[in-house]
Amino acid sequence: MASDPILSSAEPPTRVLVVDDSAVARAVIGRLLEAHPAFQVAGSVPHAAAARAFLATNRVDVILLDLEMPGVDGLTALPDLLVAGQGARVLIVSSAATEGAVATVQALALGAADTLVKPHSHALSGRFAEMLIERLIGLRQRTVQPMPRIAAAAPVTPRAGRADAYDIVAIGASTGGIHALSHVLRALPASFHLPVLVTQHLPASFIPYFAAQLSVLAGRPCDVAVDRMRIRPGRLIVAPGDAHINCVSLGEGGMAIRLSDEPVASGCMPSVDPMLHSLAAVYGERAMAVVLSGMGRDGAEGAGAVRGAGGAVVVQDRASSVVWGMPGAVANHGGADAVLPPEAIGALIASRRRP
Repeated sequence: MASDPILSSAEPPTRVLVVDDSAVARAVIGRLLEAHPAFQVAGSVPHAAAARAFLATNRVDVILLDLEMPGVDGLTALPDLLVAGQGARVLIVSSAATEGAVATVQALALGAADTLVKPHSHALSGRFAEMLIERLIGLRQRTVQPMPRIAAAAPVTPRAGRADAYDIVAIGASTGGIHALSHVLRALPASFHLPVLVTQHLPASFIPYFAAQLSVLAGRPCDVAVDRMRIRPGRLIVAPGDAHINCVSLGEGGMAIRLSDEPVASGCMPSVDPMLHSLAAVYGERAMAVVLSGMGRDGAEGAGAVRGAGGAVVVQDRASSVVWGMPGAVANHGGADAVLPPEAIGALIASRRRP
C-alpha cells in the first residue's frame, strides 16, 4: 500500500456525491469509498433534484451518477449537475453505460468525464469495486480547478497583411466538447476537403466509437491516429486516448502524424497543446486552431503558438459552452481572433476565411 501515490500524498480526500435511486447501491458504494483513505462520501442522494439541492450548499470533487432513475433521468440531469457542481467531474455508474451504447456516448457528449458499468446489487464488490476505485483515482489525478468566471474577449480586429485561407484545422475539446464538435462538423459541406485534426479528452476505450460517430456526423472518413499516419485531404484524424498527436513535415509538401506520450503541464492525455504547438511550427499562418468547451486550460499555450505564428484561433463562446474553461483561458488573454457559438465556428471553417 505504501507504493500507492494516492495513499502517500498529502492531498485531502476526494469528496464524492453518490446519486442513485437504489438504497442498496448507495450503501454499498458508500462503504467502498469510505474504506479507501483517498475518498470521502460527502453526500448520498436518491435522485437528481436532491443532488442539485445538495450541491447548492456543498462542494464536491466527483459526482457518481446513475442514468436510470425515476423522475429526471441521469442524462437529462447531467448538464445541470455539471453547472451546479462548479467543476466537479461526473462519473456515470450505470447498468446502461456499456461501451458503445447510445446512453454512454450521449453521457460523454454532455460532459461526463468517464463511465462505469454497474452490475446487479449482489455484485457490487470484487472486480466492480476495484474498477470504481481505479476510475476515481484516475479522475483524482486528472482533476484541475475550474477557470474563474471571466468576460468574453472583445472582437479582435484582423491583422493586416495576412493570408485569407488556411490548409488545416485542429480542434481541441474536453467537457461538453463532443456536443459542440458535432455542431461544428455538421456545418462543413461535402465540398470541404481540408484535413481536420481532433483532440478530445476521452478514455482510450471510447475513441473508436467516437471516431465512428464523428465520421457519420461529418460525412467523411475519420481515422484514429497512429504513428507516421499521413495527413490527407478530406479526412478527420482523432488523437488516441493514450497519446498526443503532433504534425511533422515529410518534405515536398507532405505531412504526417507522430504520436508522443510525454507529460504536459495540463496533465491531460491526450493534450491539445502539443497538437497546436506542432501545427504552429509546421503550418504557420496556414493553420486554423479551434478550442471548444472544456475544463481547465489545456490548449491555451498551443493556441498562443498558433496565433504567434500568424495562424487563426477561434474559441467557443461562454453561452454555448458546458464549461468555459479551455476557451475562456484563450479568450481571457487576448489569444482568440473570434469567440463564436459552434454553428458559427463551423460556418467560418467552411468558408476558409479568417475571422
